[in-house]
Amino acid sequence: MTSYSIVSEFEGTILENADSFSYFMLVAFEASGFIRFTILLSLWPIIALLDVFSYKNVALKLMIFVATAGVRESKMELVARAVLPKFYMDDISMDTWRVFSSCKKRVVVTRMPRVMVARFAKEHLGADEVIGSELIVNAFGFVTGLIRETDIDQSILNRVADLFVDQRPHLGLGRPASTDSTTFLLLCEEQIHEPIHRNNRDQQLQLQPPKPVIFHYARFVKRPTPATALLILIWIPFGIILALIRMFFICTLPLWAIPYNIGCFRVILKGKPSTGNSGGLLYVCNHRTTLDTVLISYALRRSIPVIAKNMSPLYDLLTPIPIVRFTRIREVDAEMMKQALSKGDLVLCPEGTTCFQPFVLRFSAMFAELTDRIVPVAINCKLGFFQTPTRSWDGLDMIFLLMNPTLVFEVTFLDQLPLEATCSSGRSAYDVANHVQRILADTLGFQCTKYGRSDKYKTTY
Repeated sequence: MTSYSIVSEFEGTILENADSFSYFMLVAFEASGFIRFTILLSLWPIIALLDVFSYKNVALKLMIFVATAGVRESKMELVARAVLPKFYMDDISMDTWRVFSSCKKRVVVTRMPRVMVARFAKEHLGADEVIGSELIVNAFGFVTGLIRETDIDQSILNRVADLFVDQRPHLGLGRPASTDSTTFLLLCEEQIHEPIHRNNRDQQLQLQPPKPVIFHYARFVKRPTPATALLILIWIPFGIILALIRMFFICTLPLWAIPYNIGCFRVILKGKPSTGNSGGLLYVCNHRTTLDTVLISYALRRSIPVIAKNMSPLYDLLTPIPIVRFTRIREVDAEMMKQALSKGDLVLCPEGTTCFQPFVLRFSAMFAELTDRIVPVAINCKLGFFQTPTRSWDGLDMIFLLMNPTLVFEVTFLDQLPLEATCSSGRSAYDVANHVQRILADTLGFQCTKYGRSDKYKTTY
């Protein structure tokens, strides 16, 4: 099949879930906020009834209008590259992917606006073309909420036909319901309407997964299906109150009392923290949330200064540990770290930014040049509803985090690096940094990646 061409439906075929409502909920919230999110959720019964009575085009156009009307085109593109891919990836049908990835020319068909799907399909699924509805954007760069197509299915059929003028697509994948006279499947030499299953175990073992999603910066941990979205909306007033109470106690209670902060945290400690009589240990950890460094101080039962970039005044107020400011000037930062280590222990997140996916980003190597007394610390967390907002004010990071009904952190202290694993043995700083990155990734069951802070900002900004 390596020379075959394939046209596959996105919803319900490449994605196991055929209902696109939750993805429009993500667009509504990430592009506009809670008001639009609430309006779209309140219309869900009407949208569901329209689907039941076969007014699918009307239901789709209603979702598109409510989710996108008045949104800047640039904001739609941001949500499409920084928010939606993770939720798509979680819903991928690996059986469909096996067939889709085995073909040479790959075309994805979606009834959703093409901008919502194109980036994911091309970057992570290797699609050559994406055909979907097209949003109308006015002269000022705002989405009108309308689409160019009157009959979406007929438009998709015509565009697939234009794409394959000389030869019909070899294979078409679609849902069993897609059998009317306007389905693109009629253009394909072979049609598959039924669920696809692996033929044998060997094919399963040889299956190459799609390109993973590394940078994910949605404010929701879970995809907002109608039931989940309703729970979130009900929880938000209580979450805001709870976050304010938690922030007050974080500011006033001693570090040892943090896990008992009205059920704020469940902290699971593993390993034995390294200690030194003369101080000067550098605790190097991966970066999951804004509370990572606070948890290390909690585990050590003493306040450990942290190296950090400029944060908001609210973060300064809430953090119960000293902050040593990064300037992003290498010589200045190196001297600053040396002075801080000469006075005692220090905490550093060499990734330079948070990563919510099961990856450890590339480490800055500067820390390995400054000290041989390095203690790796692996941090993982489980959140209830919310995580760091996309392109938000830094102070919102802490607020959204503390709004979660449950917060579970796992902190694993590993052994201090032996001298032969540091620069003292002649190893380069990059080798040492990569070694620490691998140790942390292996401990957490994550993957190492060569991508770093700058790559994240290219995706999320």
